[in-house]
Amino acid sequence: MSAIENARSSIEMLIFRFDQREIEHALAAAVTRGVAVRALIAHLNGSGEDGLRRLEMRLLAAGVSVTRTADEFTRYHAKFIVVDRQELWLLAFNLTHNDVDRSRSFGIVTRERDFVEETLRLFEADSKRHHYEPELPTLVVSPANARQQLGRFIKAARSELLIYDPKISDRQMLRLLDERATAGVDIRVIGEATQRPGLNIRTLAPIRLHTRTMVRDREWAFIGSQSLREVELDRRREVGLIFQDAAIVERLVTTFLADWDLSLAPGDADDVRRKPPAAKVAKKVAKVLAKDLPPVTPVLEDTLRELAGHANGLAIEAEDVEETVRDAVKEAVKEAVRGVVEEAEESLRNAKA
Repeated sequence: MSAIENARSSIEMLIFRFDQREIEHALAAAVTRGVAVRALIAHLNGSGEDGLRRLEMRLLAAGVSVTRTADEFTRYHAKFIVVDRQELWLLAFNLTHNDVDRSRSFGIVTRERDFVEETLRLFEADSKRHHYEPELPTLVVSPANARQQLGRFIKAARSELLIYDPKISDRQMLRLLDERATAGVDIRVIGEATQRPGLNIRTLAPIRLHTRTMVRDREWAFIGSQSLREVELDRRREVGLIFQDAAIVERLVTTFLADWDLSLAPGDADDVRRKPPAAKVAKKVAKVLAKDLPPVTPVLEDTLRELAGHANGLAIEAEDVEETVRDAVKEAVKEAVRGVVEEAEESLRNAKA
């Protein structure tokens, strides 16, 4: 929000998934105050075409210049924002509530001229569907140079590699990790990887893992959108940065070590997965709510008529009503869930006693 609200002349934005209406409103407000906003939207994501098409139409209606990516890659998974052609916000997460509010992920903000200019060059090439040839090794772009640069990053490790990665499966990258482990490098992975003698692997708990991040020898770091998987290195558009910044690296290390202490070994993670997941419980509750909920329209109509009788020239924004109702329902469900869980825990304690 601060990046968009502080923009003075231009915003270039790459979108894979997006559901944060407050950011959408901020983009519209930026257009209103004269900022040239350009959005490059993925041609497809896991949720299909419809949601992206609706987002495209809303942004166009707000005055944003929108382009859709080509379909030459299996996914266009990168995400970043460039503000006033001077500041790059490179994100490992999408601008969705699930990624921002309920997941471990990172983003990096830099005004380093080389990073900004190379990212803009990539944006222009992909917007115009031209071939992109990388000129800056530390901007890691799949499939252009990611395999080469991330391989070099791993090979250069001398004492330690701390890795967040939802899925490490690329054979070449696993061989490089094996070589480093054999050379005495302490390699810790929060995420998933084929179990190997030299890798210490834990599953992140208690939150969802979304970032792809590596810290090498507590001096260098990589943050990006690509896992060490063949498809993300060779067949998708992904973007990341390799950088050296003592303060940021220290924060990443501190966060990793805290997450490591809270995370689960593979056997413990299997036990957790066998328990009923929260998502399954939520789906069952949603079905019951949808089935038993009385019609909303009559209540809405009666309420609006009542309000109209008490205020002349009352202005009501549909999105404001939608957001307020959503928050009210969310709070009511939270209270209900909290109460049921507390009762269940009390019953369990009494049974054990």
